[in-house]
Amino acid sequence: MSNNSLQNVQPMRTTVIGSYPIPGWLEYASRHLTDFGINDISEMQDDAVIAAIHDQISSGLDVITDGEQTRLDFNLSFYGYLDGIDLESASPRQFGPPAHDQRGKHRITGSLTAPHGLGVIEEFERLKRLAPVDGPTLKASVPGPYTMSGRLIPNEQYPDRYAVTEALLPIIRKELEKLVDAGCKEITVDEPSMSCYGYREDPERFVDIFNRTIEPVVGKARLSTHLCFGNYKGHPVGYRRYAPLFPAFLNLNVDEIHVEMANREFAEIEIISQIAEEKTVAVGIVDVKSYYIETAEDIRNRVKLCLRHAPAERLAFAPDCGLSQTARWAARKKLKAMVEGVRQVRAKLGME
Repeated sequence: MSNNSLQNVQPMRTTVIGSYPIPGWLEYASRHLTDFGINDISEMQDDAVIAAIHDQISSGLDVITDGEQTRLDFNLSFYGYLDGIDLESASPRQFGPPAHDQRGKHRITGSLTAPHGLGVIEEFERLKRLAPVDGPTLKASVPGPYTMSGRLIPNEQYPDRYAVTEALLPIIRKELEKLVDAGCKEITVDEPSMSCYGYREDPERFVDIFNRTIEPVVGKARLSTHLCFGNYKGHPVGYRRYAPLFPAFLNLNVDEIHVEMANREFAEIEIISQIAEEKTVAVGIVDVKSYYIETAEDIRNRVKLCLRHAPAERLAFAPDCGLSQTARWAARKKLKAMVEGVRQVRAKLGME
């Protein structure tokens, strides 16, 4: 498929959510950034993206990303681009079992702005520069405003999470517009917090927030969103049910919805039937939280299960979540098995 095509998307294509494991040397370097010069860091970033591109292309994916390789320490993350916050200097809990409460929150000190953007455009330009010209489709991923608001502490100016979300919404929207201007034809807007907390919030309100965020780029890029239940060092955080989100989330103005299925033993698989009536459903058929390495046969069986609930032309396949919390050796094997298993089914159906 051409990187410029918004139509005629290959049925049952293989894709990824966004993140990919960071090489060990880059993780080490990110903890010692003061030892490196600006050019050293730029070279490391390029090298890491080249490695992520290599692994994804070697697996045979139809859609690849930059692996979010440059979203390292806080000063290179989205929050590091925001003015009006005081970045937390250390995790609030250093010891004990790994869990989401080890990711602390930042204090708001003024009006939330991002005068220089969020760095996503630079990431995509790097991906374009380093990826093969006639290679797989290139995708960028951007966090949605509700998810991004979760690590900011409300104050008098922004009295609750929704107020923080509304302040971040135009910042995210502007980033999406710039991505399209940069030639990005495929974008995932990640809103895992919506799927984690939809059971206790108003899903219609979430839909309104999401659709206002993406409104300027609808029809200008292939848009998707990723609905999962969190993944920090292999641990979920949310109430792991899609039922509270639907049918409201069918009104998300996207072309594709990604759902986490493999880790949940394909519970609620019937939900993909609803989604497929409206849009493409990208089913998570690889468990990124487990170190069981799926075989091509496993993948074939999972694809066949999905085909009982949705037509091939409305299906895509991906890992459950981003792969940043999975060891690189395992991620490589899992992606290769996923692609091979899907290809075998496509070949049997005459789609190769």
